[in-house]
Amino acid sequence: MDKIKRILAIIAIILLVGMYATTLVIALIGGPNLMTYLGISIAATLIIPILLFCGIEMAKKIKEKKEDNNNMFK
Repeated sequence: MDKIKRILAIIAIILLVGMYATTLVIALIGGPNLMTYLGISIAATLIIPILLFCGIEMAKKIKEKKEDNNNMFK
């Protein structure tokens, strides 16, 4: 379980850092879609941690269900 949490957290960190770096580079270059990238960056800042939380909770429920099924047959 901890391994899954760690992997999901690392993926989320990589996504967020990559997104922020892209937004910063676009801002420094002054691309025409700067406001679009900024909006996507702000939205992803909220969505990625929520999805991470949901993934961790789903993994917990799956693990609990497997343990319950194993205990029922013992």
